[in-house]
Amino acid sequence: MLGSNFMKIFSLCLTVVLLLMICYAFYFSNNIRSRFSEGSDVIETNAACSPITIPVSTHLSDVKSRTRDMLAPEGLLYTQPTVFPSRTDVVFASPWLAPIVWEGSFNIALLDSIYKPMNLTIATTVFAVGKYVAFLKDFLETAEIHYMVGYKVDYYIFTDRPGDVPNVTLAEGRRVRVMKVPSSNRWQEISARRMEMIQLLIENTIRGQADYIFCLDVDSKFHAHFGVEALGRLVATIHPSFWTLQRDQFTYERRPESRAYIPLGEGDFYYGGAVFGGLLEDVRAMTKTCSQNFEADTANGIEAAWQEESHLNRYFLYNKPSKLLSPEYLWMDVAGWNKEIKLVRFSGVEKNYAEIRPN
Repeated sequence: MLGSNFMKIFSLCLTVVLLLMICYAFYFSNNIRSRFSEGSDVIETNAACSPITIPVSTHLSDVKSRTRDMLAPEGLLYTQPTVFPSRTDVVFASPWLAPIVWEGSFNIALLDSIYKPMNLTIATTVFAVGKYVAFLKDFLETAEIHYMVGYKVDYYIFTDRPGDVPNVTLAEGRRVRVMKVPSSNRWQEISARRMEMIQLLIENTIRGQADYIFCLDVDSKFHAHFGVEALGRLVATIHPSFWTLQRDQFTYERRPESRAYIPLGEGDFYYGGAVFGGLLEDVRAMTKTCSQNFEADTANGIEAAWQEESHLNRYFLYNKPSKLLSPEYLWMDVAGWNKEIKLVRFSGVEKNYAEIRPN
């Protein structure tokens, strides 16, 4: 009798334990599913590691931007593509297969038919500090004729003279936003601070308000079409002064103690700091790295040869850009005309640096 009662009690306890285990398993499964469906931004790791925090909303929007479908409308007629080169005087791709954009390498009607339905906004930064504000009128007026025509553009103008920003008529969907910054007695400091300001602008202001960002020099003018063929994940521009030279002739930062250091024998192209851009998060990562490296150099009493441009070249050497713009997109008014340059789209104007720079 005692043994029989013991077996009944044991069976009852075992049943209760099994029921509790089933309930716990059901609760745990639903909890995990719920956390993933809600887009939790923290992934717990084992006890030996710190939690990994992932900004889910930013990550998902970034992935969506990177994987846009290239949808062309039915019935659009355009020149048949060919596997044979339309030009043999220049190359259209880098060794890592990033496109190099030249005249003759794209069909703007086809590109516009694909990109315009995306309803893109292109943020565009311009630094007009000190006397450089005098270049704003020509910059903006020529941009309205040639730059991203038919697309929404937000011009972010960094200046210490907001009252001197000209009133230029803008097309629908385009606007100027003035960002007041301190003055400086050294143009090198203005140049160097630019990376940090762009980083903070992306983090604090334009996330969620733009799809791409381009950073352009204000002492320049547009002369021809500069459109969505320039868009990419991370876009660099080949400098017009070095594109025919060997890499050891580039004016990279050559001091090993600098964070911008590039050894002799290394390097792809020399990139200009006057035109670069890409998706917001890729440009944010690049400007943050360049800014941190600049600060590290400053702490060690070093200023790279060409300030932020030197750090930019270091970054692009080891973080390959996804698209390269040819020197058509960054010419200089004082430069001669090379036969390979079929047209100039954007060019630095001729100027007297002694008159416009603070030092």
